[in-house]
Amino acid sequence: MQTNVNTRLCGILGKPVNHSISPAIHNAAFEALALNYVYLAFHVDDLEGAMRGMRALNVRGFSVTMPHKVEVIRYLDDIDPIAQKIGAVNTVVNTDGLLQGYNTDWLGFTRSLEAVTPIRNKKVVIAGTGGAARALGFGITEKGGTLTILNRSERSSAAAALAAELGCDWGPLSRKSTITEADIVVNATLLGMPPYEKMTIADAAYLRAGQVVYDVVYNPLETRLLREAAAKGCRVVPGSEMLLLQALAQFELWTGQTPPVDLMRTILQERLRG
Repeated sequence: MQTNVNTRLCGILGKPVNHSISPAIHNAAFEALALNYVYLAFHVDDLEGAMRGMRALNVRGFSVTMPHKVEVIRYLDDIDPIAQKIGAVNTVVNTDGLLQGYNTDWLGFTRSLEAVTPIRNKKVVIAGTGGAARALGFGITEKGGTLTILNRSERSSAAAALAAELGCDWGPLSRKSTITEADIVVNATLLGMPPYEKMTIADAAYLRAGQVVYDVVYNPLETRLLREAAAKGCRVVPGSEMLLLQALAQFELWTGQTPPVDLMRTILQERLRG
């Protein structure tokens, strides 16, 4: 990969980002299509300062990951109507100094989930209340599912506020009967990723055969939740599928080109398998 004065810069802003596979995925795609782009990872503590820098350096676009998906909105010039509804942004496009925010997480999530099961009229539980949970919750309600938000705290203003926005029920993660009764169980928390690999939102005893279990965590490829769910007879969807499909949408927004899907999937799987 060679760069020059005309190379367009893209990247990912988050804390931490050392685990991110996005640079490998996007850089392979740029190279395959002979696009003069490069994608880098940026560990960001000072989001306001980072956003000023992105604008000053005319960065073409960037992914936004935890914990900045909600806060980033205040630094944008414009926001896509769907991202506005979700209340979280994971993609920013810089067009001549105008920063516009989008959310491709919900697309990656619903498209990968619907490849396994229809969503309409299904009982869906999402564990988590962060930016990812916002996008996933929007996707479920948009597709006609019946949603319940679960949070680790029994008293959570964040969970109550998110449930009010989405028009759904909420409760503590300790309410395991809600998980057992659900058709689709989704983990949108940090449980399962380093350093929480041994943790899960629900022990296998609370899962049942026939459920669809979806884990947003993509590294490791098989989390404890997915491993135990598969052994219980559930259909499982790893977070790598959401990562890939949302990345395809980002690539199109930044370049206007159709992404090389098979190549990006291969690179993703190779990196996750180490």
